[in-house]
Amino acid sequence: MSTPASRWFHTIEHRPEASLRLFLFHYAGSGPAMYHEWAGLLPADVDLQLLHLPGRQERRADPAYTEIGPLIAELHDAFVAEVDDRPYAFFGHSMGALLAYRLAVALDASGERPPALLAASGWAPVGFRTPGPELMDLPQERIVEWAKGLGGLPPEIYENPEMLAMVIPAMRSDLAVCVDYRDDEAAVSCPIVSYSGRSDPLMTEGAMSSWIPRCPEYLGNVEFPGGHFFMHSEGLPITSDLVRLLRGRAAALSR
Repeated sequence: MSTPASRWFHTIEHRPEASLRLFLFHYAGSGPAMYHEWAGLLPADVDLQLLHLPGRQERRADPAYTEIGPLIAELHDAFVAEVDDRPYAFFGHSMGALLAYRLAVALDASGERPPALLAASGWAPVGFRTPGPELMDLPQERIVEWAKGLGGLPPEIYENPEMLAMVIPAMRSDLAVCVDYRDDEAAVSCPIVSYSGRSDPLMTEGAMSSWIPRCPEYLGNVEFPGGHFFMHSEGLPITSDLVRLLRGRAAALSR
C-alpha cells in the first residue's frame, strides 16, 4: 500500500494563495528540518514543501529505503498525488539533488507535467565523489568523524548520543541509496541551474558542467565560498535566485 502524499511532503506554512510552489529535497541523514529557516526567506507567492523520507523524525517507524529504484517509484506516486496546477520547482542538495533529478526523469517517463525548474546543489551526475559502500559498514564513530569532516553534523548532534541514535541509521540507509545509483545519462525536459561550494571535497573540478547535456537549457552554476554544506550559510542568495528563476520560467510557460 502506498504511503499518503502528506507523509512525504512536510509543510511549514501552507500558502494556498501562492501562485508558485518550491519542493526541497534534503541531503543524506537529514530531514525536512534542515530547511525550516528557508520559509522565512521566501516571498508570499511561493508555497514551500519539504521532502520527508521514511526512517527519520516523525517517520522513524517507516522502513527506510536502501535502493534508489523503489524509492523513486514511491516518491513519484506520492508527488503526483501532491502536485497541483501551479508551476513548481525542485531544489535538492547532495543526495537531495540526486533524488530531485531522478524524480524529474520519472515524471517525464510517465508523461506527467515536469518542474518548471530543477535546481541541483552540491551534486552532479558526473564528478561527484560518492562515498564507497564500505562507509556504510563502519562503526558509528567512524561515520560520525566522516560526517564531521564534511561539516554535515553540528555539535548538538554528534555530542548527543540520543540524537546520533536517530541520525546514523538514516544516514546509513541514505548512503546505501547513493551507492546503489547507477548513472544512465538520462536527460530531463526542464531547465537546470546548479549551485556549488568552492572547496567542496566531494566535487571534482568542472563537475557541474556535466549537467549541460542533461537538459534543454542549462542556466549555469553559482559558486559560493565554503565546502559541501555551503547552503546552510547561503540560504538568502540561493532562495532569491530560485525565486527569480522560477518566476521567469512561470511567466514563460504562461505565454
